[in-house]
Amino acid sequence: MRLSTGTQVTVLTGGALVLGWTLFATAMVLMDSISAGGAREQALREQAMYGARLNALSLERDRRAEEARAAQERFYVALDQISEMQSRLLASEERRTELETGIELVQTQMRELVAERDTAVERTELLLAELEAATGTTNTQAGILAATEATINALADRLLVTAENRDAAAIAADNAKQEIDSLVFEARLAEERTNLILGKLEEAATVSLEPLEEVFRQAGMPTDRILEEVRRTYNGQGGPLVPISVSTKGADGSEVTDPMAERANGILAALDEVNQYRLAIQMAPLYQPVQAAFRFTSPFGYRRDPKNGSRRMHTGTDFAAAHGTPIYAAADGVVTHAGWGSGYGRLVKIRHALGYETYYAHLSRIRVSEGQRVSQGDRIGDMGNTGRSTGTHLHFEVRQNGTPVNPMTFIRAGRNVF
Repeated sequence: MRLSTGTQVTVLTGGALVLGWTLFATAMVLMDSISAGGAREQALREQAMYGARLNALSLERDRRAEEARAAQERFYVALDQISEMQSRLLASEERRTELETGIELVQTQMRELVAERDTAVERTELLLAELEAATGTTNTQAGILAATEATINALADRLLVTAENRDAAAIAADNAKQEIDSLVFEARLAEERTNLILGKLEEAATVSLEPLEEVFRQAGMPTDRILEEVRRTYNGQGGPLVPISVSTKGADGSEVTDPMAERANGILAALDEVNQYRLAIQMAPLYQPVQAAFRFTSPFGYRRDPKNGSRRMHTGTDFAAAHGTPIYAAADGVVTHAGWGSGYGRLVKIRHALGYETYYAHLSRIRVSEGQRVSQGDRIGDMGNTGRSTGTHLHFEVRQNGTPVNPMTFIRAGRNVF
């Protein structure tokens, strides 16, 4: 076979083009494979780092919870000690009052006996003077002398009894003074111990209050309004317990309040504020709705829509985990919707205090009903893939007065207490 020069050139050119295209396609496939392997390794490294961070946060949460329980136990032990010390102080005060009353009675009897002795002496002198005026001497008539001697002997006996009573009263007074000094010393020791305990309680109340205040500062929530809502919601009262009140009489007869009682009432007020903050935490959407292992797949804000690729606002945060993972209520509230929600799929809405509302979307199962009251941490459903979704996950929204806000602001703040 003979080929012309043009045919040979054409064949060689086509072969060169086919060989070049084969080399180019092979290089592109190899580069794509290498790039995909690096991306997978990077994703695995990030997943490992994120898991380590989650474990550290879980340990920190457990440590904070243990510290809070230990502080609460120390507080109750200290309250028992304060109650026992107050009982002992009251008993000491009653004993001292009884001793002072006994000393006053003894002194009154001594004054009466001294007055009687003085009256008897004056009467003897008066009789002697009358006898001398009548007879000119005190040594006349045996009968008068005997009567006078009998009177003097009776007065001497009475004075002896008075002296014995005086000595006995003096001994009793010395014993009472020693006992009073001992009670005062014990009261001083009890006061020092009480001051130490109150100082520790004040420190514990301050340490407990600071992280709770920090939670609401981080969440950007109006603390004053939340506490007012707590006082309005939890306003039940009863008896018979009353605030600590120990007072004494001042030099001018006015009431003088015990400083320890004021400190104790201050501690009770601080602890009441701590309890109000804890109740407020249950009313605010601070609890993370997914407690099992998960990963964040989409944050709050503008993003590329996973369905059509357009740029749209994402009004919540997505948590991806296994199908059927338990979903929990972020705060106390009332279920306002429990059913199908168009693109949300199976949807639960919960209304909370101060105009807050939370959405839990794409659920596989709903475990609550409309109108039901739920508490923070109650299980309300299971994670699923219903509605407009590309995979199993929870779409979690927080709305304030109808406007979506970033849920992670509340979740990050809540990690200080959960």
